[in-house]
Amino acid sequence: MIIQGRNAIEELLKSNSTTIEKILIAKGGGNESLVTKIKQSGAKYQFVDRLALDKSANSKGHQGFIAYISDYRYYGLDEILEKKNGNEIVLLLDGIEDPHNLGNIIRTAECMGVHAIIIPKNRSTTVTETVIKVSAGATAHMRVCKVTNINSTLETLKDHGFWTYACELGGTNIAKENFNGKVAIVIGGEHSGVRHQTKKNVDVVVSIPMHGKTNSLNAATATAMILYEVNRQRGG
Repeated sequence: MIIQGRNAIEELLKSNSTTIEKILIAKGGGNESLVTKIKQSGAKYQFVDRLALDKSANSKGHQGFIAYISDYRYYGLDEILEKKNGNEIVLLLDGIEDPHNLGNIIRTAECMGVHAIIIPKNRSTTVTETVIKVSAGATAHMRVCKVTNINSTLETLKDHGFWTYACELGGTNIAKENFNGKVAIVIGGEHSGVRHQTKKNVDVVVSIPMHGKTNSLNAATATAMILYEVNRQRGG
């Protein structure tokens, strides 16, 4: 995979879970601070002409830095469940197909202390180069797990003490729910929302109160709002 952009590469350097094969740096590209971090990291690097960098990246949005990395390593559900502190927040994304939405969700989730993100193997975007760039490198610090079935995964989470929620229209106001403890929140896809069977399987359906004429929010925006409420209740 090719990752480009200063922020994304700086976050890669902090990660212990990503293998960096090589970093290309534009000659005279500036940002000596990042260049120094690259040199100190022990990663292989090479200075190249900016035109060569443009060609390698197929765009000019690389900001003078691109990295070749191994494919993203997904976590197993057992790994997520064994790493716990009794107050985890887990997101389940029920069919997010836009890589920009997934990238924004991962960035927000990492900032808001989410323990892990679970996505289905089918009918969903995966962690691509676009997702990593949009997340500003937050994928390097976020556990993402792919599962065969969201509903059976919800049952497993319940068995491990999680209280489960679906964020969808027609539910309880998020400000009136208690989000302390271990919580798993389902966010629906861009077009279909949370599927009917999934809504039946969660403990509570919650909604974000809205007062305008538009009756729905972008998935990434809705995620940010409910995660803010969870952290507000926890004093974060």
